[in-house]
Amino acid sequence: MPKMKTHRAGAKRYKITASGKILRLKAGNKHLLAHKSEQRKRRLTGMQEISVSNLAKVKAELPYRNK
Repeated sequence: MPKMKTHRAGAKRYKITASGKILRLKAGNKHLLAHKSEQRKRRLTGMQEISVSNLAKVKAELPYRNK
């Protein structure tokens, strides 16, 4: 069998923790920030665990993630 390929965009987008959780950045904090409040921008910082509904799709993109 040939090796499976990792989806490169997915590999750049997600971070896998030591316990196996998959984290993502929150959306809406890259541009058009001038009109957003400081409180809103602070809420958008940091990483968040992906939702259960998207878990299967993301796992398919990352076949060689740490298990």
